[in-house]
Amino acid sequence: QVQVVESGGGLVQPGGSLRLSCTASGSFFRTSTMGWYRQAPGKQRELVAGITGGDNTNYSDSVKGRFTISRDNAKNTVYLQMNSLKPEDTAVYYCNTRPPLRAMWGQGTQVTVSS
Repeated sequence: QVQVVESGGGLVQPGGSLRLSCTASGSFFRTSTMGWYRQAPGKQRELVAGITGGDNTNYSDSVKGRFTISRDNAKNTVYLQMNSLKPEDTAVYYCNTRPPLRAMWGQGTQVTVSS
């Protein structure tokens, strides 16, 4: 069974930074395109960043220039470095493949940006 564990969330002031981590089980990881998604209260889950097995990246317009996705295949881990955080970045952040697998949604990690 494929599992992911997200971590690194927390409460941060506007303008601050956080680094999220997602560790996945299974041999699929190294060749899979992975993505970070987020879901804010009352909103649909959205993709914010993706990274291919060859390290090509893409970002939603709302986070471009502020967030950086990376991966360490030796650790089966994908990261999301978030800088210049804004209150509208407040959400539960999840990682999954892209496109996502229903069975692979984890608990997520809460990010709250507030003064």
